[in-house]
Amino acid sequence: MNLSIHSGLTIAGQTLRALRRYPDRIAFSSEIGTLSYAGAVDLIGRIQSVFSRGGLKRGERVALLSENSAESWCTAVAAQGLGLSVTWLHPKGSLADHSFQVEDSESAAIVISTATHSERGRDLASKCGSAVKLFSLGAFDAAPDLLQLAADSGATTAVDLAEPDDIALVHYTGGTTGRSKGAVRSNRNAVAFACVSVLADIELPELPHYLAIAPNSHAGGTMLLPTWHRGGTVHTVSKFEADRVFNAIEKGRINITFLVPTMLYALLDHLELARNDIGSLQCIYYGAAPASPQRLQQAIDRLGPILSQGYGQTECYPISVLRRQDHLVPELLTSCGLPVANCEVRLLDSAGREVPVGEPGEICARTPAAMDFYWRQPELSAETLRDGWVHTGDVARMDERGYMFIVDRKKDLIISGGFNVYPREVEDALTNCPGVKMAAVVGLPDNYWGETVAAAVIVEPGSDITKDTIVAHVKALKGAIHTPKQVHIVTELPLTSLGKIDKVRLRQNLMANNAGR
Repeated sequence: MNLSIHSGLTIAGQTLRALRRYPDRIAFSSEIGTLSYAGAVDLIGRIQSVFSRGGLKRGERVALLSENSAESWCTAVAAQGLGLSVTWLHPKGSLADHSFQVEDSESAAIVISTATHSERGRDLASKCGSAVKLFSLGAFDAAPDLLQLAADSGATTAVDLAEPDDIALVHYTGGTTGRSKGAVRSNRNAVAFACVSVLADIELPELPHYLAIAPNSHAGGTMLLPTWHRGGTVHTVSKFEADRVFNAIEKGRINITFLVPTMLYALLDHLELARNDIGSLQCIYYGAAPASPQRLQQAIDRLGPILSQGYGQTECYPISVLRRQDHLVPELLTSCGLPVANCEVRLLDSAGREVPVGEPGEICARTPAAMDFYWRQPELSAETLRDGWVHTGDVARMDERGYMFIVDRKKDLIISGGFNVYPREVEDALTNCPGVKMAAVVGLPDNYWGETVAAAVIVEPGSDITKDTIVAHVKALKGAIHTPKQVHIVTELPLTSLGKIDKVRLRQNLMANNAGR
């Protein structure tokens, strides 16, 4: 799928151009040191020398498993500049997930950070065998140290030998509804995905100091190249902990970061304990999962008008943005915003017809930032990319101004007694109830209703709210059809490695809980 008007651009070419513009500035800053723009270009060139001598061939894939770091990102750019492609292994993924991705993507090499994943590196080496080259970032007895080899190679000019149609990324989905899928992006689409769309529509400060908390392997990584285009610095923390994040904001005068909602909630819960100056923050960009309107309002009350939301998915990102000023309009806190400048959006019914304003329809998007296809899945690619549109599987309503309000995933729709119930609408009603901190809703099999609405709820500490009160609250707001037949008060909700609520596991947990009664 190629909707670009022109295109000689590549992701490595854009990165090298940005880094060469300000050689003396700091590209990366972490708890252990800094790397200048010129230093990043030098490291990219040295790693390219190692890869070339190591026999990696154009068109092959390199799998990367690392925490957020300068070294891992430079490794990715080095590979892409040689016409190789990159597939990031999620830093919190399981061995089964990682080994599947390496095998499914047909990776020729794996690069492992020894600071965080040395044991997983041993396990992957054992599973993948000698057919896959293994490198480490740091000293490791099971693989050659890529950084030491790069240091020994001598200075080498970093190059971009890639073509626009070469594959740059095979980006695997979260896999919450089955086996993870590899979304393929050519260089021309990767540039739109990781640079153009963000620069056009995300509210980056004039000189960004971006704090990389969420994994760079996913949506958070799209903020790096735009930061360097503006001459800014990417700051990293080794682990998400509230104190560590607050300290990094104060020390680095951070003005923008990207968070998933569960991270935002954790910071809010610790905000009163923090003794740090975080007044430099101009924008908290959040996304990757639905956010509670009540928690968003809490964040605005405590931090000011600095929230901005991005909506999209692995296959197509970004699709829409809810800007900072939009967050000051209470009724827009349930919206995912307006389509970004280079993305055309339509809401379609099951027959492919555009739905009237205010009616629910599937979000379908057409943009240069979309994936090209799913790796080794032609039938699924054809289904998802029908008629040139990415069919997202998300259902939304759109108002007269173009603001979208996501109702839910098509696959999460609950049909109870012949009526359609969208869990997102019930979840919003639940978190609107005083005393409810978080909530998730799924459909469970029911002999009478077909499916019954079931809710798992986390209550505020010290709250004496009852299940009856929660049920009555939802019924008053949404009516009997949307009212949960079951309410389970829990201490935590199962999350995927991306910080999203894992509804497959939640449904299994609630069904097991019912069976045990």
